[in-house]
Amino acid sequence: MVSQFVSTHEVALLKDIDFNFPEGTHAIGRLDNHSEGLLILTTNKKVTKLLFQGEKPHKRTYLVQVKNIVSEESLQKLRTGVSIHIRGGVDYTTTPCEVDIVQQPENLFTRSHQLNNYEQYSWLSITLTEGKFHQVRKMVDEVKHRCVRLIRTSIEDLELGDLQPGCIKEIEENYFFGKLKIDNWH
Repeated sequence: MVSQFVSTHEVALLKDIDFNFPEGTHAIGRLDNHSEGLLILTTNKKVTKLLFQGEKPHKRTYLVQVKNIVSEESLQKLRTGVSIHIRGGVDYTTTPCEVDIVQQPENLFTRSHQLNNYEQYSWLSITLTEGKFHQVRKMVDEVKHRCVRLIRTSIEDLELGDLQPGCIKEIEENYFFGKLKIDNWH
């Protein structure tokens, strides 16, 4: 689904979830319709500014399934920064980030995979503090790996955990801002 409530296109939207969203609810740090995972929905308009436009960068972690086995050389390139194309046809070098090969996650909600049984793949954990347009996909593409699956697992200390697709978990405001490490939200 697309992480918005209204669209001119025929796509699944957040409004299609069986939940009574308060008026003014909007998505923070949207995911494209090919990505999965943690999505913050709030009515607090200050959250976007504090989280993504504030002085202190906030970490976002993704599980990324890519085709083929990732080499140590490719990991190092991803860690130190790669050149990607962003909006407007501009070349941009990504900032240093944390990248590790991880085991295939257990208890991961199922989804049809685009890989054949004979194809090799790797799972990566990528933690970064920026989010240019499709940045993670472009980063792994730059080191010659195609992103098959992209799942945002956390924003700062707010974690997806075992929350299943299409499910909503309401959390208390103090807990929410504490997990996001935002102090001046009042």
